[in-house]
Amino acid sequence: MIERYTLPEMGRLWTDRHKYQTWLQVEIAVCEAQAELGYIPADAVKEIKAKANFDADRVNEIELTVKHDMIAFLTNVNEYVGDAGRYIHLGLTSSDVLDTALAVQLVDSLEIIQAQLEEAIQAIRYQAQQHRYTIMSGRTHGIHAEPITFGFKLAGWLAEMLRHRDRLLNLNKTIAVGKISGAVGTYANVDPRIEAIACQKLGLQPDCASTQVISRDRHAEFSQVLALIGASIERFAVEIRNLQRTDVLEVEEHFTKGQKGSSAMPHKRNPIRSERLTGMARLLRGYATTALENVALWHERDISHSAAERVLLPDSCILTHFMLREITDLTKNLLVHTHNMERNLYCYGGVVFSQQVLLGLVTKGLSREDSYAIVQNAAHLAWNKTDGDFRKLISEDETVKKTFSEEELAACFDPNKHLKNLDQIYQRLGI
Repeated sequence: MIERYTLPEMGRLWTDRHKYQTWLQVEIAVCEAQAELGYIPADAVKEIKAKANFDADRVNEIELTVKHDMIAFLTNVNEYVGDAGRYIHLGLTSSDVLDTALAVQLVDSLEIIQAQLEEAIQAIRYQAQQHRYTIMSGRTHGIHAEPITFGFKLAGWLAEMLRHRDRLLNLNKTIAVGKISGAVGTYANVDPRIEAIACQKLGLQPDCASTQVISRDRHAEFSQVLALIGASIERFAVEIRNLQRTDVLEVEEHFTKGQKGSSAMPHKRNPIRSERLTGMARLLRGYATTALENVALWHERDISHSAAERVLLPDSCILTHFMLREITDLTKNLLVHTHNMERNLYCYGGVVFSQQVLLGLVTKGLSREDSYAIVQNAAHLAWNKTDGDFRKLISEDETVKKTFSEEELAACFDPNKHLKNLDQIYQRLGI
């Protein structure tokens, strides 16, 4: 991922140096397990741990000749270790180290993502609490529907993020799996107990039935969950973008001091961060598709997945972390224009209260068909007219005047009637 979207704590996990360090961590864990079971001398392990090192540039230099990253790495490590190095990688195949180390990287990445998700949850929860009763127009098909509150809208965001919290917890179990079973995964040259001990040292569980690689359905699930988080963030971002339109302007991204919106038009205050998040979500979905295609490998292994994973797994982690940080900050600092929410709610004389008038007429004994015709006629006469006033028009209808008292009609236009059950939703979410 380009530096522009790479936050340091996540980016550090996906550098070449950290990758090689994790490979070395796996190799040493295996050596320790072998020594515990008496397969190699304990003194050799002490020497390996004391001397083992690598130089990332040197590894890359060797790889130019050998065309194999694991061999290049082992060659460089043995330049530091010397004779005891013959016990490193004993009975293993490259994927034992590559896939197990990758699991460690993914687990560490998940920890960072989980922490950032919690911050996003708290930011959304706080804003939902602040706007529990901030009334605005709900919209369906982009058209005014009935009154809701901005807190209710945010409650939906919060519920979605809480589901992602659960998904990440389950995902940790799926991805925290190592494999030290040798070529084609049969343990022909490595005791299964070595795998169990080494994985325990690394905080992983042994894969129950690997081939020469850990099956890629695990990595596909990992990518899909991150893509799903991205899709939710995109939903929030698209909502912000829609509500920031000039003719709506109910919420707005915080515009920092000195910020410029356009090189040509000084008045512009564009929702650029939300738009950026929308684009990033597309990348995550693309990576998830590639991860699904990586599941079908030839026989016990091939490396068709490898090149793709070198891009998609780091990028998915880095992007998801960045997107969570962005939506957290956006939510914390979101400008909420309550006066515009009120203005928009009552445009065209409060047509959003049409159902309340309809239900009132039906309750009073009119047929639904007749009631609907009366209300729709008044609403459509008011719709999209500068002086359109649904409330005035409906109050002048002869049937309505005969059916409702002034107080009863006024009650139909009381937005608080739409909020009476929202506390139940808030209680479910701890808002």
